[in-house]
Amino acid sequence: MQWQQIICGAHWNARNLSSQELAYVLKSAIRNGNPEGALRFLHEMESRGFKIGCDILSDLMLSFAKNGFLMQAQTLWTEIINSSFVPSVEVIWGLMKAYGRMDQFDEINRIVNEIAVRDFDFTPQVYSMAITCFGKAGQLQLMEETVKQMVLRGFKIDSLTGNSFVKYYSIYGSVEEMEEAYQRLKKSRILIEKDVVRSMALTYINQREFYKFSEFLRDVGLGRRNLGNLLWNLLLLSYAANFKMKSLQREFLSMLEAGFSPDITTFNIRALTFSRMSMFWDLHLSIEHMSHKGVTPDIVTYGCIVDAYLGRRLAKNIHFGLGNLNVGNTPLLLTDPLVFKAFGKGDFHSSSEALLQSANHREWTYSKLLAIHMKKQKLSLEFGPNQIASIGKFDMPRTSIKYALQLLDSNLSYAFPACPK
Repeated sequence: MQWQQIICGAHWNARNLSSQELAYVLKSAIRNGNPEGALRFLHEMESRGFKIGCDILSDLMLSFAKNGFLMQAQTLWTEIINSSFVPSVEVIWGLMKAYGRMDQFDEINRIVNEIAVRDFDFTPQVYSMAITCFGKAGQLQLMEETVKQMVLRGFKIDSLTGNSFVKYYSIYGSVEEMEEAYQRLKKSRILIEKDVVRSMALTYINQREFYKFSEFLRDVGLGRRNLGNLLWNLLLLSYAANFKMKSLQREFLSMLEAGFSPDITTFNIRALTFSRMSMFWDLHLSIEHMSHKGVTPDIVTYGCIVDAYLGRRLAKNIHFGLGNLNVGNTPLLLTDPLVFKAFGKGDFHSSSEALLQSANHREWTYSKLLAIHMKKQKLSLEFGPNQIASIGKFDMPRTSIKYALQLLDSNLSYAFPACPK
């Protein structure tokens, strides 16, 4: 029996449908653009004595909302909330998310108020869900008002809600508003969570507010073990991004003294700074320290050496620079992405990333990537510098790309043998 036949009344033995079958018929009608038919059928079934439970009404309401039928969803919400039914938290959350996607923020407020008036046990959760909906949409004022209402009703702000509050201010607010939200979180004696630290860090980096960034990290507490190396690495990044070498070295030593063991991100923050400053001796010492600690280098590490040598036109010395690294290894990317927000990506990293993500499936090694990267420097006579720069981005003609890749299989003087670790 087709749902169209049932909706149109061709088979009134539909009264014998199970709840699951009825829900399927109603949802099918909604998905196919017949919401009025679905409602008529629902009311007809009720008039014929069919018991319509909260689960069917809730499913139908969510289907209306998700498919953009606002008035029908509102009608069913009113029917549910004014009956003896108690909607589930999952249904309310689904309805709020659907309204949020349609920018129907008044409807979200309406749901919150109607739940709060009835004093359901899950009222605090509904407030938290509304705060999340408003925050995701960048509606900071509505988020503020909801928090105030929640507090006025005597509900406690939990860690999830408080951290979400700060996170959305970091995404949509100014640095000052974000910092004020963080101070309010502190006064509530709620610990800031890792994802919120990262979100605030991104804002500081994007705004180039590195002094405020370092002060924030110290305020959070560099000794927090549950965040791993995150706080220390970000502190080093705040100095490295401004090339404050003395402060960078001082805080790196403080990190070691505090009992934290540097990871790949720690080492690469330093390596990127040394590379950009052409501090070859410090760069090599850092690589040796990394090897001593048993930290696996990644494509950023290799790129620091390659870019430093090529930047100073020392291509013939790259083999020496990579002496402590195994160029026969498979390329990895292990560095925290926040580092690239502050530094950007180096030439070797960007070029190699494009090759690794291309449809050309090869068993890449650092040696092969380096061969192509260095050969690109020689192709300028044939293609011109602008085209050469675009090989890594793959916006050159296919013949040029093919030629660049074929170079890999030729007898390249730059294809180094794998070095022992």
